[in-house]
Amino acid sequence: MKKRCFQDKMIFLKVMALKGKGRFSIIRIACAFKYAIQGIFYATKVEKNFQIHITCGVVVGVLSFLLKINKTEWLFIIISIFGVLALELVNSALERTVDIATKEIKPLAKQAKDLAAAAVLVYAIMSVIIGILILGPKLIMLF
Repeated sequence: MKKRCFQDKMIFLKVMALKGKGRFSIIRIACAFKYAIQGIFYATKVEKNFQIHITCGVVVGVLSFLLKINKTEWLFIIISIFGVLALELVNSALERTVDIATKEIKPLAKQAKDLAAAAVLVYAIMSVIIGILILGPKLIMLF
């Protein structure tokens, strides 16, 4: 699959011709998944905040497994973990987009970056509260 994803100019031109025309293309879908996975690997390797969120997510996941939380609690934990990760990816993408758009320091560029970071912070705080509400009582019962 690696060779087929836009390596060949003819495939690239064919896929681009299909883009937006509603036609189904396995190659285009496979390439889209490939690029999305590359983005996740890049963020895991380079983005410090994403690494922190991944680590916290793994710790909470293991702890949730060990404490045998029920399905409803798992649902809240999973939504919290993946929500923070998704918002962090969007935040990183927005920061890069702003950096591309302007090399100068502009108040609106700073506000855009700050607002995206604030969205991650708000969701992370909510996730911590959910974690405390679900895992806190179970941890207290252990001691």
